Amino acid sequence: MKIVVLGAGLMGKEVARDLVASESVEKVYLADLVISAAEEFVATLNTNKVEVIELDATSEESLQNVMSKGNVAINALFYEFNEAVAKAAIATGVHAVDLGGHIGGVTEHVLAMADEAKAAGVTIIPDLGVAPGMVNILAGYGATKLDKVESIKLYVGGIPTEPKPPLHYTHVFSLDGVFDHYTEPSKMIQDSKLTEVESLTGVEPIYFDEFGVLEAFYTSGGISTLYQTFPDVKTLEYKTIRYKGHVEKFKLLADLDFLSKDNVVEAGGHEVSVREVVREALKKKLELGKKVDAVLLRAIVAGEKSEEQVTYEYEMIVKKDLETGVTAMARATANTASVVAQMIGSGLISEHGVFAPESIVPGGVYIEEMAKRGVDIKETSHRSTLIVKW
Repeated sequence: MKIVVLGAGLMGKEVARDLVASESVEKVYLADLVISAAEEFVATLNTNKVEVIELDATSEESLQNVMSKGNVAINALFYEFNEAVAKAAIATGVHAVDLGGHIGGVTEHVLAMADEAKAAGVTIIPDLGVAPGMVNILAGYGATKLDKVESIKLYVGGIPTEPKPPLHYTHVFSLDGVFDHYTEPSKMIQDSKLTEVESLTGVEPIYFDEFGVLEAFYTSGGISTLYQTFPDVKTLEYKTIRYKGHVEKFKLLADLDFLSKDNVVEAGGHEVSVREVVREALKKKLELGKKVDAVLLRAIVAGEKSEEQVTYEYEMIVKKDLETGVTAMARATANTASVVAQMIGSGLISEHGVFAPESIVPGGVYIEEMAKRGVDIKETSHRSTLIVKW
């Protein structure tokens, strides 16, 4: 198969690295606006599988020309481009996946193209990062083991293994994305009703081996399409994991409108975006650099099976690869997109249209493939007393 990777940032490079290692992948096209950095990266791979090509993602013509070179396109661009990439996939007859970014209705716009994608004979799966993405696949997999799903609780966090004050945090993807997830409302289902809650609320303790007691809190985008796939559950919620005290500090920034896109002030005779200033100032404090990051995940899917209450729990702790320098977030995110893209390219996923990850990705195979890449997802289950029906 031939696969086009759109975007040669951190995630795009790691997607390409994984694709190169796959025997079933014949050719990889790594595309970006500025190709020099991509070419330097490819030179380290010692392969002739990868071709670097120029891409202007703001141009419909450029997108279509680049995507038409492959059988499947992996969109590793910022999520603002997800809708344009889906349209180009339909126009060129190329399958596509993206890394997610369930903010501002982006994914809903992609899902709305289902009939067009089916008519074009293509498969499009949005939201294939970690959250959304990995959590969706695991939630869907757990649900297949139950007769009736009653509760889905999801927890994910990318954190440093050695936190430093004052924020005890390092960013492993776009700070703009972090700010969006902290300021947009969080969808959830409580008492069988779909509702929204303010992000940076609902703080609760959560324990992971090696890390001790952390805090988890509501942020936007994490449940992605799950509220549509499982509308009848009693509980559906997503929370982000950080070290204790994180929420208090960022809630202050949010309450002061420092994270708002609309907060513009005059300083030095110029109009200045407060959010952009805060973002650039925090970048200096929150760079990962050579530090080791970790991604923690827990997905808890509970319901009824053969008249018993059964809970399936999925847990993952993945850390930065010290040998390659690949961050934990990149390992979890890039490999998820790569694995699913290869499932489409190989025909394992063959249905055409636009699909939520939880509805079409075979969870068992996914877990096996991720384990081959050193990303181990542990499944446990337990049963409670027999349900007595009068």
